Amino acid sequence: MSYAIIGFGHIGQALAKAFARNGIEVSVATTRDPESFASAAAAIGPSIIPQKLADAVKADIVFLAVRFESHLDVAKALPTWQGKTIVDVTNAYGVPPEKLGGRPSSKAVAQAFTGGRLVKGFNHLGAAVLGQDPAVHGGRRVVFLASDDDAAAAEIGTLAESLGFAPIKLGGLSEGGLLVQARGNSWGHLIFKDLVKFDRI
Repeated sequence: MSYAIIGFGHIGQALAKAFARNGIEVSVATTRDPESFASAAAAIGPSIIPQKLADAVKADIVFLAVRFESHLDVAKALPTWQGKTIVDVTNAYGVPPEKLGGRPSSKAVAQAFTGGRLVKGFNHLGAAVLGQDPAVHGGRRVVFLASDDDAAAAEIGTLAESLGFAPIKLGGLSEGGLLVQARGNSWGHLIFKDLVKFDRI
């Protein structure tokens, strides 16, 4: 299984730290030349591999950690996303609901990534929190996942556990997914909620 993070701002780097902590190789890419952020990637760890966008999107699982407005540009990098799982880490705060056709933002993202399986996740925490070790006071920091594809949600849930998080599935994009999405100038009820799950003995 191969992984990529598209976008290397605060959120992209926070995700990269999670991979680096666990020694899992992940490609990172932006629309810029990889050499422009190679030193930042190296500072996080040797398992963080800067690549060109065209190469990074060949990964099996792609984290979309760009501005919501930029998702269409990333989607155009491949003619089809068949066989790939896209983790939508974007937040459409400030985007008018009518611009989304009244749909959840992740539905709009899913439509752009033709053939791909989309999971909304890892977007409810600020970068400073997301980048921390998810092991907290004997528990694990929660990440929420929503998807209309149960198998894709399970796949990302397994990855989240490998990264040290406690995944909680919220159901479909139009139901539980609304709890972790921005709409216009409002945030979903679970956005910015930093929760820790303690496993029963």
